[in-house]
Amino acid sequence: MKEPSRTWIASSKLTTIMESGSYIETLTENFQAPPSARRTPYQPRRGLSIPAISVLDSNGRIIEAEQRRVFRYLAQQGRGADILFGGGTTGEWNRISNAERQRLIRIETEEVAGLNQKISALEIPSVEAWVGVTGDTRTETIANLECALDAQADAAVIAPLSIKDLDNVVSFFQREVSDLFDHQGRWLPIFLYDNADIAVNPRVPHLHTRDVKQLSRLPFIFGLKVSASRRVLGNYTKGAGHFKDKGEFGIYIGNAMLMFQVFDMERGLLGRAREYWNRYLLHNELPIGVVSGPANALPREWQRAWRACYAGDERLMSIYKSAFEEFGSACHFSKGGRRVEKIIACLKHALKLDGVITSDRVAEGTRFLDENERSQFAERYERIKQQLIATTDAVWISGG
Repeated sequence: MKEPSRTWIASSKLTTIMESGSYIETLTENFQAPPSARRTPYQPRRGLSIPAISVLDSNGRIIEAEQRRVFRYLAQQGRGADILFGGGTTGEWNRISNAERQRLIRIETEEVAGLNQKISALEIPSVEAWVGVTGDTRTETIANLECALDAQADAAVIAPLSIKDLDNVVSFFQREVSDLFDHQGRWLPIFLYDNADIAVNPRVPHLHTRDVKQLSRLPFIFGLKVSASRRVLGNYTKGAGHFKDKGEFGIYIGNAMLMFQVFDMERGLLGRAREYWNRYLLHNELPIGVVSGPANALPREWQRAWRACYAGDERLMSIYKSAFEEFGSACHFSKGGRRVEKIIACLKHALKLDGVITSDRVAEGTRFLDENERSQFAERYERIKQQLIATTDAVWISGG
């Protein structure tokens, strides 16, 4: 029997947050959480979130055994991901069928439950299983959220601007999501996903700050993963701060390399002025985590880099920033005189080179590597790994 999820919150606390339609009334009257869970309100998990790649066969179906190996590899026995995020953009969620999205939810939650049993024996903090539930339509999204509930995921991630038939973001969560939780008599934390690259309407690339402000009032909305600038990060933090206590609404850096700027310790008068301006843009609220697609290939290295950034370790920050910039360059190729990025294909090929998976197929519509590009990337990737071996602690070199 799986232990009660930390996603439960005491109903007595819920009544103090917001009365949204019938949601609070129904939940507080009918919902019965385990006694131990009522004493532990959910707090957004800090640290490194890795949006896992999806291992696909020639028919676009998840190869279960290899997908499980990916999740284990990304966890690195507690030294890799703090959060495993399946079904995100790096996982090609928008290029696989909805049935496969739901299979992925079940595979991830089962595998993470097993991982945590082993990790707990080492007295290491458990890994959280966050599952992407965004579908092409509102109906698919709600069905996927119900699947996440049944699978006992730790949290669900929704990219509202990627749902094709969603006209009113706030109403969708206030009505349809709340109704599902009402009828189920249980719920789980939801994190919003803001990424202009997958927005349905290019004229609306980001969530409106006012919508984030209003959504943060809902008791099951706990944070936002943002692939945007520091100013946009700060706007969201400011908006959510009105309705959540400190630490209850988490902002996660989606443009992973931005963490080196956000946590950079400036020196000198001009440097301090820049740092003050950066803090002003973030409204004095630092992000609590980073979401890194490239961490699929280097999970321990990204975990160490996150810790170094948060601690202000300038030496390590410099080493990892340089290595990760080189990795980003390694995923670009020249095509017809243009520079083309093939990050997902490179991540899959890196895991194949490291013996984690045997299939590095990408979904239809994702840029793939030709044989020459495979060779180029393999050489570049090996060089990066050797540099990290030479300049960092062996404990923080991914393997296994």
